Amino acid sequence: MNDYSRLASMTGFARSQGDSGGTALVWELRSVNGKGLDIKLRLAGGLEALELPLRELAAKTFRRGNISGTLSLRREAATSMAADMAVLERVKALAMELAASIPGAPAPRAELLLALPGVMRGAQPQEETEEERAALADAARSAFVQALDGLAGSRAAEGAKLAAIAAANLKEIALLRDAAALEAAKQPELHRARLAAQLAELIGGTPNLPEERIAQEIALLTTKSDVREELDRLAAHLEAAEALLREGVAVGRKLDFLMQEFNREANTLCSKSSAVPLTNIGLALKAAIEQLREQVQNIE
Repeated sequence: MNDYSRLASMTGFARSQGDSGGTALVWELRSVNGKGLDIKLRLAGGLEALELPLRELAAKTFRRGNISGTLSLRREAATSMAADMAVLERVKALAMELAASIPGAPAPRAELLLALPGVMRGAQPQEETEEERAALADAARSAFVQALDGLAGSRAAEGAKLAAIAAANLKEIALLRDAAALEAAKQPELHRARLAAQLAELIGGTPNLPEERIAQEIALLTTKSDVREELDRLAAHLEAAEALLREGVAVGRKLDFLMQEFNREANTLCSKSSAVPLTNIGLALKAAIEQLREQVQNIE
């Protein structure tokens, strides 16, 4: 069994979390197919300076793919409350004045005054110190490294799935190539029978031509429909594809180019074919190659 364990996909997702002084951090990284490596990061306010070094970190891990990342911050809500004394005094004065104007009305209660909108406020958060900002940046970087590891693992898992499909595609192409070789070997005899039938139809009865002349015509037709070179190149392409899949690391571009060569040989085989069975095999080859090409486009 071929070992394609180093193969990686360009598709993946990862999520990591961190914490710094009561501020929760969440990184989400997504990766999809791309011709090259494109990294786009969205960071929370105040951490924009991290973008370039974090992109450089990602570029050391991945070779291809469109990678997008988002950093979200969630700060702890203020738990301490304080009364706005100026507002409270104005509200109390109005309440006392209103109570005095209503005979028998009770004096305003403190808890009701405090429950009025605008009286109680959360304690104002203190401005972040330089040390706190540095700690937050370090936590964001650490969480990003964890997310990169997770994304690499996700892409490797997708790569394992691609490997299984690619192995099956290569096996099918190899079987069709062998079937085409067997069918191509029948071409000279088919040409002989077809030429004899055509001559008999033209002149009536059995053609009375020198065997040498008939052999020359058959050789000419066979040369025009000879697909041995295409089949040999297909065999070489299969070996090259298997070698690249075993190599595994950043082979997507090379495989994509190789798929063009596969297609070229299959197209030429179909154009040279002079028999329906060989044409059908050629069409099946093209379909199998297209299935492999679709998988190759996902490989890093």
